Amino acid sequence: MMEKELLTSKVTGDTCIHVKHHSGLDIYICEMKGFSTVEALFGTKYGSINTMFKTLEDTEYTTVPEGIAHFLEHKLFENEDCGVFELYAKTGASGNAFTSFDKTCYLFGCSKNYTDNLRILLDFVQKPYFTDENVNKEMGIIGQEIQMTNDNPEWRVFFNMLKCMYHAHPVRIDIAGTKESIAKIDAPLLYKCYETFYDLNNMVLSIAGNVNADEILSICDELLRPCSNKGLETVFPDEPDEIVRSEIREKQHIGTTIFHIGYKCVPCSGTERLKKSMSASLAAAILSDASTEMYVTLLENEVINSTFGAEVFCGDGYFSVIFSGESDSPEKVREALQNEIERISRDGIDDKIFQRIKRSTYGLLIRELNNVDAVANLMLNSHMEEVAPYDAIDIISSLTVDDINDFIKNEMRSDKVVLSVIEKDGGSQ
Repeated sequence: MMEKELLTSKVTGDTCIHVKHHSGLDIYICEMKGFSTVEALFGTKYGSINTMFKTLEDTEYTTVPEGIAHFLEHKLFENEDCGVFELYAKTGASGNAFTSFDKTCYLFGCSKNYTDNLRILLDFVQKPYFTDENVNKEMGIIGQEIQMTNDNPEWRVFFNMLKCMYHAHPVRIDIAGTKESIAKIDAPLLYKCYETFYDLNNMVLSIAGNVNADEILSICDELLRPCSNKGLETVFPDEPDEIVRSEIREKQHIGTTIFHIGYKCVPCSGTERLKKSMSASLAAAILSDASTEMYVTLLENEVINSTFGAEVFCGDGYFSVIFSGESDSPEKVREALQNEIERISRDGIDDKIFQRIKRSTYGLLIRELNNVDAVANLMLNSHMEEVAPYDAIDIISSLTVDDINDFIKNEMRSDKVVLSVIEKDGGSQ
């Protein structure tokens, strides 16, 4: 029998269904009556950082080449008969996939024929087809992709920052790997990674929109092949608390100098990470808010422009707050941030600003519950982060100004900050 539960937001009353399917797969369904579209994601907790692992059958850890999760994602779209995109084209769906640092997801969006599209999704993800010939063909394609990202200044400024932050954690490596690392990939290795990480016990199906839960579960009963839990264990190298170096600069043929200023924070997991990421998001929003004296001064002095913003970047074994934008004097932005962080650590955040930013963030979370794509992603991401879909709303409701003050004071330290710059030609070295 399947374990079926109704998950409800205490704040909004929104609901979704969670089913632990007898195949081992976790399924999340949100029936959104009145909506015309459907979004579905079939994901595995397998991303670019998962390069070392073992199962109950293994006596030692297996280490695989960097970029193999992304490589596998590319190859799974091919089967013996035809390409998956051709099948979606016949049903009118828009299909896609992505590999991030900690997950790989296959998805479709449609306004009709969602049951047919769900069958396509569940079928091809469970049917790997790797040969030496198609692996070698893909090598060149992904090699070109790697070269393109290496030439992308936005990509470079981000990964340069990560390499200055992290000594050993694989988050410092490009998601697609390197030309040298992908050259070590072959069909047997792809099958090993597939059989390890595409175990349904390590996967989740999330579907939201104009759907019927019973129809979805019936298709799952038909197409999902039961898997025994392999006892998958992933590990990461020991990562020091300290950063590698505080600054890195590089020149490219660009019109404006761009920068990332990142604070290396202490990583955590589960509910603790969710609360910390919400605190970090509010802290970042407050520090980058256009109404603050710091922002206005930097803008008036033409140190920053409207591209200045902030984000939280976290996952298994890594956590950082990142400020980014365009500036010919990024070191002045870093200095201003540090001065503002020191002031807040001493005097605290203005409660009016805190309440405004908190209400704005809360409102955004509520509005996303009326967006089919956002709901499907929320259910999948929450499961992979080992929290419930509506926990973020409950947590942000309970956050206080003291929580944000504590985060800024304890985590956004001057000895943990990295400045990464891509300078336009003619800039100083």
